[in-house]
Amino acid sequence: MDPLRIGIIGTGNISGIYLENLQKFPSTQVVAVADLRLETAQAQADKYGVGLVLTPDALIEHPDVDLVVNLTIPKVHGEVALQVVKAGKHVHNEKPLTPNKAEARELLAIAKEKGLRVGCAPDTFLGAGHQKVRELIESGAIGTPVAVHGYMTSNGPEGWHPSPEFFYKPGAGPLLDMGPYYLTAFVNMFGPIDYVTGATRITFPERTIGSEPLKGQKITVETPTSIAATMQFANGVVGQLFTTFDSFPFPGQPNIVVYGSEGTLVVPDPNMFNGEIKLRKGWGEAEIVESTKPFKQNSRGLAVLDIAKAIQEGRTHRASGDLAFHVLDAMLSILEAGDTHTQIKLESKPEQPALLKDGEFPDENTLLG
Repeated sequence: MDPLRIGIIGTGNISGIYLENLQKFPSTQVVAVADLRLETAQAQADKYGVGLVLTPDALIEHPDVDLVVNLTIPKVHGEVALQVVKAGKHVHNEKPLTPNKAEARELLAIAKEKGLRVGCAPDTFLGAGHQKVRELIESGAIGTPVAVHGYMTSNGPEGWHPSPEFFYKPGAGPLLDMGPYYLTAFVNMFGPIDYVTGATRITFPERTIGSEPLKGQKITVETPTSIAATMQFANGVVGQLFTTFDSFPFPGQPNIVVYGSEGTLVVPDPNMFNGEIKLRKGWGEAEIVESTKPFKQNSRGLAVLDIAKAIQEGRTHRASGDLAFHVLDAMLSILEAGDTHTQIKLESKPEQPALLKDGEFPDENTLLG
């Protein structure tokens, strides 16, 4: 079958890995790129051999584009994605799906009405490390899963990011920026979350940019920068997640730990496709478990490949809009719970994503090597 023709809107920092990978897969072809800064789009097009450089509006309407990868800033994810599906095209968003649930509901409703696919990052849960962890849990390696704990500790992106202001505005912050990796990994392991509660704070109301080209400029913080969440999954597992832009990670601190009735798992960084897995059974010695699954490398764009394959095979794609809405529902409910000091039952309950089948993407994995 012909490859799914991709247009990418937003040619900033993250676009390079999408362009690199999606140009390698035989089932996808990047035919156009767009950005409000046409010179930036042109530079990426020249580097990765893309034929068309367009404005965002022109790309969305272009007849040769089947699916738009939306790499714009978080606050316009919903606006751009809505424009895409209204134009009759599939869309895959960078995370989060949208800045609010109303836009997300509208996006998914229109896409469903038109028979279009909505996908959303992250797709790291499809990588070798997280697929192996899921397999270990389901095989009973730690007995009955009891609890999960996640940590995302950072002193903020203003020391390295060239334009960090958006991280401190509504629709971002450490939870909406990094929480999708953790919560998507949680749902991949255990299925949907039932209810959440949370506590939040803004530690520093003003931040100073330390990176060029905006070094010295001030940022007014408008969203919580430290968030502690507690949750219960529909299957009974209890969980905690702490995200912050206000402190520093402790050396060796694991990103995710899963506790079971017969053992404990240290899970790889959910922002990565692979990483060290440690398994300790009972009081025994911890052992490192090597994953035999594919996609150990940086495979961003794998979810778009999965959409292309799912369309061909008539099945549900894994990094779906429903999954991303559930993660958004959880994050916004955590923030609301922090404001109102309440417990909130989530309105969404997606299917747990299917595990990758052995040999499902053999050629594509080799091409990424």
